[in-house]
Amino acid sequence: MFLKNTLTGRLEKFEPLEPNVVRMYVCGPTVYGLIHVGNARPMIVFDALRRYFEYRNYRVIMVQNFTDIDDKIINRANEWGVDFEEVAETFIQEYWRDASALGIRAANFTPKTSDFVPEIIDAIEQLIRKGHAYVVDGDVYFDVKSFPKYGELSHRSLDEMIAGARVEVSEKKRFALDFALWKAAKPKEPAWNSPWGKGRPGWHIECTIMSTKLLGSTLDIHAGGEDLIFPHHENEKAQSEALTGKPFVRYWLHNALVRISGDKMSKSLGNIFVLREALKKFGADGLKLYFLSKHYRSPIDFSIESLEANAKAARRVLETFKRFESKFSLIPVPKNEPWMNEQRQKFIEALDNDFNTPEAIAQIFELVGFLNRFMDESNEEGALRAYHLLRREFCPVLGLFEAGTRSEETDVDPLLRLILDVRKELRERKLYDLADSIRNRLKSLGIEVRDTREGSTYSFHGEV
Repeated sequence: MFLKNTLTGRLEKFEPLEPNVVRMYVCGPTVYGLIHVGNARPMIVFDALRRYFEYRNYRVIMVQNFTDIDDKIINRANEWGVDFEEVAETFIQEYWRDASALGIRAANFTPKTSDFVPEIIDAIEQLIRKGHAYVVDGDVYFDVKSFPKYGELSHRSLDEMIAGARVEVSEKKRFALDFALWKAAKPKEPAWNSPWGKGRPGWHIECTIMSTKLLGSTLDIHAGGEDLIFPHHENEKAQSEALTGKPFVRYWLHNALVRISGDKMSKSLGNIFVLREALKKFGADGLKLYFLSKHYRSPIDFSIESLEANAKAARRVLETFKRFESKFSLIPVPKNEPWMNEQRQKFIEALDNDFNTPEAIAQIFELVGFLNRFMDESNEEGALRAYHLLRREFCPVLGLFEAGTRSEETDVDPLLRLILDVRKELRERKLYDLADSIRNRLKSLGIEVRDTREGSTYSFHGEV
C-alpha cells in the first residue's frame, strides 16, 4: 500500500511501526454546534481507510478526539448561561446521532480534552524545563525558534508562515509564531490550577497529549482536513517532537476541503449545510458516494445536483440488491474462482494506490452491472458471486449500503405494499392516468416508485 505523505510530499510505501498494527489519530470536532457536510468528509474518508486496513488484515487502533475546551464552546456556554461541559456534552451526543446515521464506526478511543488536563500540565512543565517554552504573566508559550524543524510539515519558512497566517498578536510573545500552550484564566472561563496559576490548555497541546498518551510517542498515521496542516498540525508536530525527541508521525494524511463559491465550508464563515439535513435529503449512501467518488486529496465544490445524482445512484444499487435478495437464496457462499480473484485484485490495486476510492467506486458500479446482467440471464451462480463481492466484501470496506433500504425498517411497509397492489391493478386495467397520479403523489411525499419486470419497488429519497 502506498500513501501520499504530507510531510515528504511523496507517495510512500506504508510500513507501520509495529508489523500488522496501525496506530491512527484523526482530529475530531470542536463541539459547540451541529456538524456540517464539510465535517463529514474526513469522517467518511478515514472511517473507510480504517475499514480497508482491516480488510487487509491489519489491527487498527484508532483515536478520534473531541475538543471540549475552546473559545467557541466557552462563548456558547456564556451565551446560554450554562457550564462549558453542558455545551460540549450536548453536541458530543448530537455528533454521535449524526455519525450513527451516516454509518460511521466509533473509534477505539474518543477522548475529551477535559479528561487530560493533568497530563497536559505535566507535558508543559517538561517543555519549559527543556527550554522549548516560557511563562509570561500566567500564560505559557511554545518557543518556535527553539525547534529548528518548525515549518517542515507545511513546507514554508518562518517568514512565509507569518505572511500567510492569521497570527495572534501579543506583546507577551517573544516571536510572532510562538503559540499558547497554557492560557491564564479570564472571567467567565473554566480554569484549572497549574504551576503558573489558574488557566486552561491551548488547542494544539490538547491533541498532542491525547494522541501520545493513547497511541505512544510515534503514531503511524495522523489524519485530518488540509486546513489543519498549519498551524494546528505544524504546532502539534513541533511540541510533540520537542517533548519526546522522537518523530511524532510516520504518515501525515490530509483530505482536501469542501468549497462553496471558492471558500471552505465552515461554521465561522456561515456557509454550512448541516449534515443532519443533508442526511434527510440525500441519505447516508448518497453522501458517501458523493465524497468517495472523488479522491480524498482533491477539493470538492459543493453541489446539490451532484448530491442528488449520487442519491439516485445509491437507490439504484439498493434496488439491485433487493431484486437479488427477493429472487435468490442468500445462504450459499460461492467458491473462489479466477473471476472473483481478479475482481479482488483490481479493488486492492485501486485502494493500495493512495486510497483511490474513485476507482474502487467505479468497480463497484461495474459489478452492479454484472449482477443485473447475471440476474437477467438467470445465471444464479454468477449473480451469487457478484452479490457476494459487493455486499459482503467491497461495499462494507467503504461503509456503503450497510443499512439496506429504509423501507425494510419502517412500519409503513405494509401500507405501501397495499398502495402498490392497487396501482398494479389499475395498470392491468389500463387506467394509466390514475396509476401515474398515485406514483406522482408518492414522489411528492419522498417515495420513489420504480416499475421493473419483477413488479414495482419503492425507495425513500426524503422525509415521508
